[in-house]
Amino acid sequence: MPSAKKVAQVEQIRQWLAQSRGQILTDYRGLNVREITDLRRQLRQAGAELHVVKNRLYRRAAEDTLPPELEPYLEGPTAVAFIRGDEAAAAKVLVDFIKQVRKTEVKALVLGQRVYPASAVEELAKLPPREVMLAQLIGALQSPISGLVGTLSELIGQFVRTLQAVADKKAQTQT
Repeated sequence: MPSAKKVAQVEQIRQWLAQSRGQILTDYRGLNVREITDLRRQLRQAGAELHVVKNRLYRRAAEDTLPPELEPYLEGPTAVAFIRGDEAAAAKVLVDFIKQVRKTEVKALVLGQRVYPASAVEELAKLPPREVMLAQLIGALQSPISGLVGTLSELIGQFVRTLQAVADKKAQTQT
């Protein structure tokens, strides 16, 4: 029979899973309290929360949605960054932190029902922030429209100038 404390922990993990867009699993061995606190602060600013979880409780919380490919990564000490905001921003914070302290490593990345290896987190960290990508997309979509508007404007302008030239010529011949 599970204790009330463990039932509450499983329920809390379920809430974190339900609210997150993805998770980055890390091995936190070697980090001291100050470093973990600093990482948590940085991740919070990037729209993610870092929590140390017991693998067994994480499995139980995600039992309905746990991808089988994630099982090998649920070994040893695990801290999970539950991502609520921009996935690329959270990955960048984590990758930069790991490069700085050189004490921990990423285990895996979970986005939706897909599990990616640690190398995917580094690739995700290289992506520009979500707002920049949206601006680039809008610019790419707007470019052909702007070109079309410019072309149509020039055609209409040429037509108006031609009509004006014809009107001027008729006015000269009548006088």
